[in-house]
Amino acid sequence: MSTHYDVLGVAQDASTEEIKKAYRKLARKLHPDVNPGEEAAEQFKLVTRAYEVLSDTEKRRNYDATGNENGTGGFGAGGAGAGFGFSDIFEQFFGAGGGQQGPMSRTSRGRDALITATIDLQDAVRGVVYPLEMETAVTCPTCNGSCCRPGTHPVECTICHGRGQVQRPVRSFLGQMMSVETCSACRGYGTTLPSPCNECMGQGRVRQRVSKQLKVPAGVGTGTRIHLAGQGEAGPGGGPAGDLYVEIEVRRHPVFERDGNDLHATLKVPMTAAALGTDISLDTFDGSQTVTVEPGTQSGESVRLAQLGVPRLRGTGRGDLIVTIEVETPTRLDAEQRELLERLAELRGDHVAEGRFEHRGVFSRLRDKLRG
Repeated sequence: MSTHYDVLGVAQDASTEEIKKAYRKLARKLHPDVNPGEEAAEQFKLVTRAYEVLSDTEKRRNYDATGNENGTGGFGAGGAGAGFGFSDIFEQFFGAGGGQQGPMSRTSRGRDALITATIDLQDAVRGVVYPLEMETAVTCPTCNGSCCRPGTHPVECTICHGRGQVQRPVRSFLGQMMSVETCSACRGYGTTLPSPCNECMGQGRVRQRVSKQLKVPAGVGTGTRIHLAGQGEAGPGGGPAGDLYVEIEVRRHPVFERDGNDLHATLKVPMTAAALGTDISLDTFDGSQTVTVEPGTQSGESVRLAQLGVPRLRGTGRGDLIVTIEVETPTRLDAEQRELLERLAELRGDHVAEGRFEHRGVFSRLRDKLRG
């Protein structure tokens, strides 16, 4: 059985551009308006179907994995007769879609699109206008979605006379019946394009790289999705565009860490500053802020700065900025510094001798008094 790659005459690792070129070449040769033969029409349907699958990244990935663009084993992947049942017999005689009458429309809604935007934590706190770059389907600028060359228009199909379907007698185990099939000349549209647009090959849309400005509100976080209605892929035949969804991803910050709507930071303070107390300046997303370290602050204690966290995405107000104090103990002392610390220990009654610390608890002090 021929694969979509065989139909287009390209290798399985062909690039998107190679697939596009192969399709355009075959489409010019086989289009019903250029080559009205029945065999050419069937080939054109196969070529168009192959291009629809291989030009779509997700469908192509599924097709390569399972033989079916939907990601499940179908007739081509599961072997002859896989999944064949009464509905297949019904469609054979009454047409796909359960006897649906009337031509199909060339116009349909475009697909939705999902892309990711990676921003800094500061942008998540303040909000930002983010420049988006994406490749998508847009309405053909040459034909404006009409699928025809400027100055021309679709004409009624001479085979199905605008119905989009044809009937032919077939013999079956039920006797002679009339089979309803999609018209191969117009592919079910009821009209043909005498002069299809050269730019979009009669599709009414082309792929382009476009730039957009995305307004990211303050308070977003990783996983937040922003919905832009009507900014997805343009529909075939000038149809309306689908929607665009932008999923936010926030980079890690070297200083601040987010927890809900609160921000956390660690501030290293010298032992002397923690003992004596001090004010320290900290650069935040709201400018420089003063962190007051009270005298005797212990390592692990925290200072809360209200309303300096992340704005609430749905609601009012902001979270807090929580600064955890980490007391730094000096590691290298010169003789004078060591002497001063030893003097301090003596004054405080901290018995430190020969590198050993003797804990003087309540009972030890009481025992000394009784002995005295």
